[in-house]
Amino acid sequence: MTASPGPTASSGPTASSGPTAPPTSPAPSASSVPPGFGGGDGPVHGTWERRPATRWEDAFLSGNGRHGALVFGDPYDERVVVTHHTLVRPNGSEHARPPQLADELPALQDKLLAGETTAAESFTDHRPLRWVQPFHPAFRIRVRRTPSDKPRRERPDRGHSGHLRSVDFTTGETAATRAGATGRLFVSRADDVIVHQVTGPDLDIALDHRLPGVPAGLAVGHGAVRTTTGALLTLRARYPDSDRAYTGVTLVVATGGRTELTLPGVRVIGATSVLLLTRVRRHTGELDVLAEQRALGRLPHSYDDLLERHLARHRTAYRRVTLDLRADPAERALTGSELLGRPRSPALLERLFAAGRYHLLSSSGLNPPRLPGLWTGDWDTAWSGAFTNDANVNLQTASAAAAALPEVTEALASLIYRQLDDWRTNARAVFGTRGAVAPAHTDGESGLTYHFSREYPLHLWTAGADWLLKPLVDHDETRGARDPRTAAALGETARFYEDFLTRTDPDGRIVVVPSYSPENRPANGGWGALNAAMDLSAARHALLTAADYHPDAPEEANRWRALADRLPPHRTNADGALAEWAWPGLDDSYDHRHLSHLYGVWPLDEINPYDTPRQAAAAHRALELRGAENDSAHGHLHHALIAARLRDGRRVANALGAVLDGDFFHDSLMSAHYPRRDVYNADAAHTLPAVLIEALVHSTPDRLVLLPAVPPALPAGELRGVRTRFGAELDLTWGPDGARAVLTPHRTHRVEVRTSSGDPRMLDLIAGEDHVLTLRTW
Repeated sequence: MTASPGPTASSGPTASSGPTAPPTSPAPSASSVPPGFGGGDGPVHGTWERRPATRWEDAFLSGNGRHGALVFGDPYDERVVVTHHTLVRPNGSEHARPPQLADELPALQDKLLAGETTAAESFTDHRPLRWVQPFHPAFRIRVRRTPSDKPRRERPDRGHSGHLRSVDFTTGETAATRAGATGRLFVSRADDVIVHQVTGPDLDIALDHRLPGVPAGLAVGHGAVRTTTGALLTLRARYPDSDRAYTGVTLVVATGGRTELTLPGVRVIGATSVLLLTRVRRHTGELDVLAEQRALGRLPHSYDDLLERHLARHRTAYRRVTLDLRADPAERALTGSELLGRPRSPALLERLFAAGRYHLLSSSGLNPPRLPGLWTGDWDTAWSGAFTNDANVNLQTASAAAAALPEVTEALASLIYRQLDDWRTNARAVFGTRGAVAPAHTDGESGLTYHFSREYPLHLWTAGADWLLKPLVDHDETRGARDPRTAAALGETARFYEDFLTRTDPDGRIVVVPSYSPENRPANGGWGALNAAMDLSAARHALLTAADYHPDAPEEANRWRALADRLPPHRTNADGALAEWAWPGLDDSYDHRHLSHLYGVWPLDEINPYDTPRQAAAAHRALELRGAENDSAHGHLHHALIAARLRDGRRVANALGAVLDGDFFHDSLMSAHYPRRDVYNADAAHTLPAVLIEALVHSTPDRLVLLPAVPPALPAGELRGVRTRFGAELDLTWGPDGARAVLTPHRTHRVEVRTSSGDPRMLDLIAGEDHVLTLRTW
């Protein structure tokens, strides 16, 4: 992630927002867990608090990969911030194009090869840094009970009597209750609608655009009309200096009672319950509100009926994989904020694993998760709330294949394939080649490269296409079939390298020039350099994988394999570490949050302790020397993922500990980018499940590694439902007396099994026949 501040320097908590002090209460018991959440003898699949959330960062979250909802406040003054993946504010970047630099490329390559280490800093059209269109919230739905219904104010020292708010990961529902007032909400994956049911005798309901950071020039219009079922509320907002707008539509369905218009909202008096159905659309021109009303009217006007349709998709996906760390039942019964005060608790890791899966699934659909997932309560999102492709997108989605979330991989694929034409434009404009080059940042609309500067020459990053396609290749391996769209994109990437990799060193080896290692520079060189390790790994992987995906084009595939063979090997520097730049004379800059040079270790399998032990040792030395720089969550967890591949459980534990001890998580169990909950960001929340899985099991198309890097504090547990890249499901239990793995293969295959015992063994799997592996030690 770019270290320079985005449109705002920070969106962290206020000075008074330290760790929430739990109310005085007796010791917890399993009965403290809300019904349906599990607990006791198994992990908890939800989280809850006994005080209302006053900050949107602590709001409980729901989403369907398109619409998102942040639910906070109090049942007597409930606020729901509505978001949508398409909501980005026009800032001029919607018209931005990549720089036309292809004609200048040969001269730059000559200079860099001649030793002019800062030559790439002038390879620009001298535009200022331009941010992508920033992600923003739509509005908030505000539901207030009339003062006569509200209980007297409690004394601050007695807490909020009877208040309980929760989110159920298995259903996607948030709920809040207090003194007879209730609200529950989910975002339907089946019907793409926010479903919100509230109770209370008298309710005031309105749509309110006045959120933090809202632009002064936003032109807002409200509408409220009575209907046969209750009312229809609309909010239309046109962006400043733009023909683009968005419109929110809420259908109010009252059971009993009467409805009165209180412009711009509505009052419902004496109803048994009220159902709110909400959608938001981004558009040009005018939205057909009547068509939106008719569409909402055709849905069942029953919360339970709509929930049942939703659960067929959400619950099925969420339940595929579970992690049980044999946590203390008393700790499982703690609220989320209480658990966060016990960073060494296995119950906290269980809860964060479950929450991470839930939030990752809920933010993936039209797109994969953004930097803040699918949620923000503030218009001033750090780094534009973008998709940061050079690290964060892949880290957040890292668990998708193994954790059986193809919905996440398909969301990433959707973003890639929509933007592939733009990737082709980048290749032609910047490099004068065929093929495709991915941008380092995107707002979800444009895939063009225009976010770059001298300090961040992201237009020089050529590894992006392979990096982003790697999770799609993993998905294909897991399911045992190759997606023709992935094959086509890999072919585009290989054709780029075929045209770009034309320069050689005195030994005839290919030189990647210019070459960029996000977002670092050599200690003795400029930002654009030669033979960055990530570029070497990406080019080699893209060319060889594209060749494998194109058996029907043998001539082209053979050219790609031959080109891959001419790439230079990685270099080991004087410190015994794998060098970030393989070009002789370029010195490493160790204190940096990114670990791009270890792409060959994770997520690739190019460097590993079994096939390339010397390179693995050099990679491990590079990991030892790497600093944390600005203490960003993604840096710590990227470190952990690489350490797991290198079988270093203590280093995995240390990286996890830096995040758990650093106060990175809000009460919502969504995370922050920096310690002390500074800058709302999904990196830690979404990446943590991948770290735990990688520490327990790793697979390639021909290998299974069991318990490679278990943190010492996790001596026993059970991981169920994991998918392997050789087409088998895996249930794994481990403890002081050994370990047991049950494999259910979906195709017949021979794999190598590795454990801590050292010597590999070959395993013949037959489709449909379970195979049990028992380990006496691990």
